[in-house]
This record gives sequence, structure tokens and C-alpha cells, in this order.
Amino acid sequence: MTVRQPRLSKEEHARRGTQLYEQQIRAAVEPGNHGKIVAIDVETGEYEVADQTLVAAERLLARCPDAQIWFVRIGHRGVHRFGMGKTVPSE
Repeated sequence: MTVRQPRLSKEEHARRGTQLYEQQIRAAVEPGNHGKIVAIDVETGEYEVADQTLVAAERLLARCPDAQIWFVRIGHRGVHRFGMGKTVPSE
């Protein structure tokens, strides 16, 4: 198994992924896919949509074996949620 190494800084990787999603991909994938994951190759703009990050990544890597992947959850600010997702009042 080949270990891929990042070719961009974290900031540049995030900038490219966000820009590609907002400018080229969002309009094509948003209708009917709320909550699904988009895996984007930040170097080529190729992408895959799936219910899970691993599935989206595997599909993208099958087409673009050297992909530098950025993930977006359609309709959400973050890919993963930590915690309960709501505030619990203290007593």
C-alpha cells in the first residue's frame, strides 16, 4: 500500500477545496444530496458523492489514485459532528 504525502500546506489544501466546492461543485451536487459527503481532489477538481467519507474517498481514488482529498458534507459547515449536537442545560 502506497502512503500518499501531502503536497500542499493545510491552509492551501483547505482554500482550494472550499473554492472548488463553492464555485464549481456545489450547484451540481446540492439538490437531493443534503447530508451526503463530497470527496474533492483539490488538484484536478474531480469529485465523488457518497453517504460516507470512506466510500466517497475510495471511489475518487479509483479514478484518481494520487488525489489530494478535501471533504465537504453537503448542507453543513463541518464534515463530522462532535458531542451531542445540542446544549444541555445545567442544574
